[in-house]
Amino acid sequence: MAKSLLIIEDEALLSAELQRHYKRQGWRVEQARDLAAARKALYQEGVAPLVVLADMNLPDGNSMDVLEESRNRDIGGEWIFLTGYGSVSDSVRALRLGAYDFLEKPVDFDRLDLVVSGAARSSTAQRRLSDQLTEGNRRYPLARYVGSSAAARQVRDMLSRLAEAPITSLIVTGETGTGKGVAARILHHSGPRRKEPLVEVNCSALPKDLLESELFGHEAGAFTGAKGKRRGLFEQADGGTLFLDEIGEIPVELQPKLLKALEEQRFRRVGGEREIKVDVQVIAATNRDLVDRIKEGDFREDLYHRLCVFELRLPALRDRLEDLDELVPQLVDEFNAKSGKRVSHISPAVWDKLKQHSWPGNVRELRNVIERCILFADGSDFPLHWLQLSPHEAMSHSAPATVSTEGAAEPLAQQNESVQVPLDGSMGMEDIDRFIIVTALERSNHNVTAAARLLNTTRDTLRYRISKYDIDIPDGV
Repeated sequence: MAKSLLIIEDEALLSAELQRHYKRQGWRVEQARDLAAARKALYQEGVAPLVVLADMNLPDGNSMDVLEESRNRDIGGEWIFLTGYGSVSDSVRALRLGAYDFLEKPVDFDRLDLVVSGAARSSTAQRRLSDQLTEGNRRYPLARYVGSSAAARQVRDMLSRLAEAPITSLIVTGETGTGKGVAARILHHSGPRRKEPLVEVNCSALPKDLLESELFGHEAGAFTGAKGKRRGLFEQADGGTLFLDEIGEIPVELQPKLLKALEEQRFRRVGGEREIKVDVQVIAATNRDLVDRIKEGDFREDLYHRLCVFELRLPALRDRLEDLDELVPQLVDEFNAKSGKRVSHISPAVWDKLKQHSWPGNVRELRNVIERCILFADGSDFPLHWLQLSPHEAMSHSAPATVSTEGAAEPLAQQNESVQVPLDGSMGMEDIDRFIIVTALERSNHNVTAAARLLNTTRDTLRYRISKYDIDIPDGV
């Protein structure tokens, strides 16, 4: 697709020469002899030039007036001004309005080509960013948090209020899979910072020794392997939002620097001497009880209070099961579109199964179940047998859940063993996960490889979880 150039020039010979020159280079060129014609092209005819090449002074006014109008109308494109008698005040105003460059006539075409080429690259990057922002705004409106239950309506109401408030930091809490990431994206794309970047990081997914560099950046030579300067996520999010997922997993030794960055909106890169100032809104998310983490000495109380200007708590799916009536059809439509399937009928038996399940993995688990069913569907009927919902996770809090190890690659004496876990609310998801891992390690005499086979996972994955939950392995094992 040809690049578009608008030439605003009243000198007929120069205008014709510019048009021929850039058409030979593959540009699609529009011409305007005065400001009235330029306004008609931009405002009425919908011309959206990548670059505008404009004479500064025209018979019916100054081109910078049109630049200012177009900026107020959110019309993009880089502007390059040409003038035979520029003044300091003109150049200052041009730069203030965001002009790309300001050149005096007669202009050298080689020099002009370099400037136009740079302006085209800048304009293309701006359009790409604008398209991404538009897509983000479209994908994450307030209605993205689906549901008509009282709990869902209350969350949407709070999201609406928070998006309008110039809040500097907040915490989104809730069980795993309740949609904390979705809530953070809604807050960003619905708020005053929506035209600025949203930068996301999962604090539990990065090694402790790399997290500081990831957040704050580093200077060349700051540590082994730091061959060049790197901008951290705080810098990348300047003007916008930084989403810190799993904030409860951030190392204690890094928390004072994070607290200082939040309070002062300034920090130093790793190995740096100069303080860098930023303007960042921080949204933190956790499925852990940070108050308990504070009592255990794993989270600073002052950091908690600095983050928790407001706490948005997301309800578990089991507490708003009526929202399945909206969530399930929406997910069916989504995965139909992705897989090319045409599932349209959900039987009463399927609905009964869905509403009897306790959904310990919340909306994330629901998405996975619906995706599996759609992928394996043969016709228009939603396949009941592909639900594969555990009967031990039905909506009953009196009986313990049983996690079976049947089929694990272990000696026959250990096959068909079970782990009983209470579903009375006394244990959270991560407590259950830790309990199962500890039990598997005990039954395998703390042999990590054997425990990994027992749990049908990889040795590396199990070692990561052992480290995450700080599970002790006896020396010499």
